[in-house]
Amino acid sequence: MAGVRITKVDWQHSENGTAHHTQDYPCPELVVRRGQLFNLTLELSGVLDSEEALIFTVETGPHASEALHTKAIFQTAELEIGDLWTAAQGEQTENTITVSLASPSNAVIGRYLLSARASSRRKHSDRRLGHFILLFNPWCPEDDVFLDSEEERQEYVLNDSGIIFRGVEKHIRAQGWNYGQFEEDILNICLSILDRSPSHQEDPATDVSRRHDPVYVTRIISAMVNSNNDRGVVQGQWQGKYGGGTSPLNWRGSVAILQKWFKGRYKPVKYGQCWVFAGVMCTVLRCLGIATRVVSNFNSAHDTDGNLSVDKYVDSFGRTLEDLTEDSMWNFHVWNESWFARQDLGPSYDGWQVLDATPQEESEGTFQCGPASVTAIREGDVHLAHDGPFVFAEVNADYITWLWHEDKRRERVYSDTKKIGRCISTKAVGSDSRVDITGLYKYPEGSRKERQVYNKAVKKLLSIEAWGRRRRIRRAGVRGVWRDDLLEPATKPSITGKFKMLEPPVLGQDLKLALCLTSLTSRAQRVQVNLSGATILYTRKPVAEILRESHTVKLGPQEEKKIPVTISYSQYKEDLTEDKKILLAAMCLVSKGEKLLVEKDITLEDFITIKVLGPAVVGVAVAVEVLVINPLSESVKDCKLMVEGSGLLQGQLSIEVPTLQPQERALIQFNITPSKSGPRQLQVDLVSSQFPDIKGFVIIHVATAK
Repeated sequence: MAGVRITKVDWQHSENGTAHHTQDYPCPELVVRRGQLFNLTLELSGVLDSEEALIFTVETGPHASEALHTKAIFQTAELEIGDLWTAAQGEQTENTITVSLASPSNAVIGRYLLSARASSRRKHSDRRLGHFILLFNPWCPEDDVFLDSEEERQEYVLNDSGIIFRGVEKHIRAQGWNYGQFEEDILNICLSILDRSPSHQEDPATDVSRRHDPVYVTRIISAMVNSNNDRGVVQGQWQGKYGGGTSPLNWRGSVAILQKWFKGRYKPVKYGQCWVFAGVMCTVLRCLGIATRVVSNFNSAHDTDGNLSVDKYVDSFGRTLEDLTEDSMWNFHVWNESWFARQDLGPSYDGWQVLDATPQEESEGTFQCGPASVTAIREGDVHLAHDGPFVFAEVNADYITWLWHEDKRRERVYSDTKKIGRCISTKAVGSDSRVDITGLYKYPEGSRKERQVYNKAVKKLLSIEAWGRRRRIRRAGVRGVWRDDLLEPATKPSITGKFKMLEPPVLGQDLKLALCLTSLTSRAQRVQVNLSGATILYTRKPVAEILRESHTVKLGPQEEKKIPVTISYSQYKEDLTEDKKILLAAMCLVSKGEKLLVEKDITLEDFITIKVLGPAVVGVAVAVEVLVINPLSESVKDCKLMVEGSGLLQGQLSIEVPTLQPQERALIQFNITPSKSGPRQLQVDLVSSQFPDIKGFVIIHVATAK
């Protein structure tokens, strides 16, 4: 007897998609999550008798094998979710049968081939039923990525848009980002990122077998989102020149980047900076089912030599000497956190893990960073995998300024303007607010506990042989020193200084400030003030000098004096980068050899407002009105609005804006037709070759059609 044949399969896309929170993936294959049963209906050539079972085979990746847990053969019996694939028969009619399949909660994720046969048929007569995709499951308590809050799962797994915080510590700006993990082809692209990794190219069978582990998968993704050691997704560029590519600030989301990489046969997409790497990595990890968020750290240290200090060398005008300054302190840096258990470290270190795809330093020979447990960073356990020392320094290093003399001497300069690791921020769950999560990374600044953790971290750094020979500062003509051995702190001078904005700094306008100097002593003092100003990138790398002047000031006992500083639009307009940032510095040389450096980071403000004129309903056109202002005192001809939003419009919309006269306001209207319900983010940028992009976004609550 030939036995019953399977003639057709119904994957029950809709029912399984709803049960597995995967209904928004638009791919043809069924998408399900591990550690949870899913149902299929099979059409048969006859009726299975009571003795007969169905035998299933699932396999993923090349050279699939049971030994590597990339293949499983199992038959219908009792259904139980555990360490093995299982199946059970359900309702049977004349020629159909419903079956339930369950994967282990630690199954390898990826694209599987499913085959099946009736037990009465010969061994090699399996019918290929087709492919399905298995993802991580934050809804499953036994999965390492389990997250025990439905609100957080909705935000960190299913929300396809978000907010990235940029700017400076005193002026934090929100930027919308379209993650778009449910857009056309994105899941397929995310799986192909794993297949393009060097680990997969070298040993595909072993690589696939390790894809059950979020520690392994996230580390691979952190390397593959940048293009430094592989044909990864995004090529970084921090020089302010973006010829032959797209400026990092022109991207509004991850979808266009991922699609361009895939369609361009894995050629890295030009160009990204930290928020682009973090936005793309958030898309990939949410798409694969790992709860992930984007985190911004203000005054973020990039400590190249691992001595827990950022050493900045300046000249007598407070200008950064780039050939000597290897460390840096970025106005902000953006990375990711993903939520999962650390089976490799123990339960104390479960929870949020730092991952950073921005290529800054090599880790194990590759530009990758993390996962580093946020708890381990807070407790100073920098010896634990992965990259604890680098992340600890990003939020804890000391900022030290050295005045470099022409005879190659260096001298500590007092500067209290900067503290590393401030206002660590992420988007709130379920709203657009900013949440300060600095307390997850470190104990309160200046507290006893913070000092204890700091000293513990320094001791661990000194003893980590694996982290290289005790790294030393290598500077031209400078003897290497460890942070604990640093010279005495700079003497606190007998004056204080601060830059104050006299008017808000607005793009296209003159900047008006004052340097306020105050004497702290009962004697008269003479102060030489050397002022400099430069346009900068957000990494604080100077682009062009726009101001240099000197003043001599006489300060009476306890007297305060204001030195007016004006920077006209014509001084900065040619050299302003798309970051819209200017750094002012005043080196104050007081009698008796005291020195004080005062710095001010300025971000120029701009303006755009977006209004939705009426209720938004799926499938119904609704008008959007955008108010823009020409920020310049000259007319602008080439403006356009660039519009994007997952579930609101297909791809990007480009709308020509008529010529804008100097300072002119204009209202532009256009229609969108939402395709998905729920909160949706619409991004609108005003783009011109005459000024940096002016970016705006609005959240639109879309109702389902009645």
